[in-house]
Amino acid sequence: MTSATSGEGKTTTAINLAAAMAQDAEARVLLVDADLRAPSVAPLLGLGDSLPGLAELALGSRAGLDDTVRWCPPSRLCVLPAGRTPANPYEVLKSAGIGEVIQAARRRYDAVVVDTPPLLPVPDNRALAKWVDGFLLVVAAHRTPRHLLEEGLRVLEHARVAGIVFNGDDRPSSACYGYYYGYGRGRGGGAARGEHPAWRKAAAPWR
Repeated sequence: MTSATSGEGKTTTAINLAAAMAQDAEARVLLVDADLRAPSVAPLLGLGDSLPGLAELALGSRAGLDDTVRWCPPSRLCVLPAGRTPANPYEVLKSAGIGEVIQAARRRYDAVVVDTPPLLPVPDNRALAKWVDGFLLVVAAHRTPRHLLEEGLRVLEHARVAGIVFNGDDRPSSACYGYYYGYGRGRGGGAARGEHPAWRKAAAPWR
């Protein structure tokens, strides 16, 4: 789960998605906070802000995944906090240790939802792309400038974009989709903005 910039609701969306999936009594769902620069999953869920987590596991903590994951009652949702912010978050996120943690999570859980940093301020998602199956891009409706959305999609051009989540919109989804997808059509000066390859890739599930 990501967004072009901060404050678009990606973390709340990740929490809600994981919690909804965890309502299945037979589903084992893990929510991972991979925003090592500004972790907020654990504090938002009332688990505190100083728990060891993903960063420590990636750096070789003696504690295993099962010892580090926290249960979030009364739901069945399990949470892997980000841990302490390392001095070099990008280097940690691209390390083999992160891959080992995520692979271990895949073996233990039916679904793993990863809250990642925003796309444009930092390069962290480029490192995370090789560890995840795909990205959901959260867009703050009526607030996220279209050019920032396009820049975010370019960052993900070589990754799989599973879909776009319009957050905080009260219009029908088709209207919101048309508002963004149609932007730039008919203007001079090269390809229309709505026809950018990265945009077509992300917009496909909405057609």
